[in-house]
Amino acid sequence: MEEILKYFKELTEEQIRQLTMLDELYHEWNAKINVISRKDIDHLYEHHVLHSLSIALLLHFKPNTKILDFGTGGGFPGIPLAILFPECQFTLIDGTGKKIRVATEISNALNLQNVEAKQIRGEEEHGKFHFIVSRAVMPLADMSKIVLKNIEKKQTNVLPNGIICLKGGSLENEIGPYHHIAEVTPISNWFEEEWFKEKNIVYLPL
Repeated sequence: MEEILKYFKELTEEQIRQLTMLDELYHEWNAKINVISRKDIDHLYEHHVLHSLSIALLLHFKPNTKILDFGTGGGFPGIPLAILFPECQFTLIDGTGKKIRVATEISNALNLQNVEAKQIRGEEEHGKFHFIVSRAVMPLADMSKIVLKNIEKKQTNVLPNGIICLKGGSLENEIGPYHHIAEVTPISNWFEEEWFKEKNIVYLPL
């Protein structure tokens, strides 16, 4: 939890309480349904929570922004972002029922009123959202084709509506078709931990 407080100093008592609860909740549920690798669960805050919250440093979502977490797994990046932005609405989707159960149970335990988790494939989701967020679910070209239908036309934030992805490694080939509009931001611009050295946020307006 120290990793979060190091970079996010304006948290309310309720946000600190909810973020602190994540450790016990994910350890408990991960023992039943494996959504985080066994060796990675002990790095929950750095590798999963802080990683998810890096999106907030690229864009501070305005109240009433609607965000779709595409391929949420056990709730990343959606649940940490929902804690940080309680006045925004988050829809978490994944095709795997067990993963959605974890995301649902954890958001319920945290009493997150701004989260809805659904077992559904991206092709089947027809709601409208200002932003689609994800963590390395699929190549950008494939994902953009699926979620184009879901982009809300009305703009409410500083950045135009679109996709915000967390991705690692070399992105040259993947970004190639979008090199004129996609923006790649190294997360190490904000976080000094070694683990973030090759981690990036990719923003693609749609």
